[in-house]
Amino acid sequence: MLNELYQSLDPVAFSAGPITIYWYGISYIVGALLTGVVMYRTQRRWGLDITVDDIMTVVVGIVFGLLIGARLFYVLFYGDGYYFAHPLEIFAVNHGGMSFHGGLVGGALGGILACRFCRLSAWTIADLAVIGVPVALALGRCANFTNGELWGKPTDLPWGVIFESGGNVARHPSQLYEALLEGVLLFVVMQILSRRKPLPPQGLFMGVFVAWYGVARILVEFVRVPDAQLGYLFGGFVTMGQLLSLPLVVIGIALIAFALHAKRPQRGYLDD
Repeated sequence: MLNELYQSLDPVAFSAGPITIYWYGISYIVGALLTGVVMYRTQRRWGLDITVDDIMTVVVGIVFGLLIGARLFYVLFYGDGYYFAHPLEIFAVNHGGMSFHGGLVGGALGGILACRFCRLSAWTIADLAVIGVPVALALGRCANFTNGELWGKPTDLPWGVIFESGGNVARHPSQLYEALLEGVLLFVVMQILSRRKPLPPQGLFMGVFVAWYGVARILVEFVRVPDAQLGYLFGGFVTMGQLLSLPLVVIGIALIAFALHAKRPQRGYLDD
């Protein structure tokens, strides 16, 4: 069933003359907008009264930081020296090559700068953002599936998919595994937590998100084929994705512990 679905998909959403729009690009735009909607609706439920303009300013800051960070991390950690020999290719983002871990770092820095500009609590905004981000992650992984990239190892399971670039063999649709774990399930968990009374303290949502993503990514990497230019590290067992995800688990647990100890309430604007 999944194989038939993949075969019927086209990575190009539409084209007109020299302009070609891909579903992958659309997933970024729609994901950012939906994240902003979730952030706004959640902060209203929390009674923070943050304006739509300030929410969108933060979202724009996060998106710009995410794109820059995702590309730079890919160049540094996944490029295997290629981009140092071909520096102009760093800007050829249409050829692919983005790292979630870099996007997380860049998005956090972009969000912090936007929060300072709007005089918003960066911790609360971070919590609001990660409540909505799983929607964007799910859309992005579905776009990876449509593109036929980041596929998994060969499998004889009934939901195996024969990807065009993966040879004539059924493979794990690891993109959809990540869409489920990092997207759908994490979104449900975040929604449940965001409706708790009393409201969880500042930083807890960020900690849960980071730790959950780290664990989910490490697990999926066991059935996902690593980047061809890197392969497996440390004796053919660990992937770069797992190596970069392990610190996320540690940081996430530390953030949860700090949030529960500090018990700082969620708040919107900073005091003058």
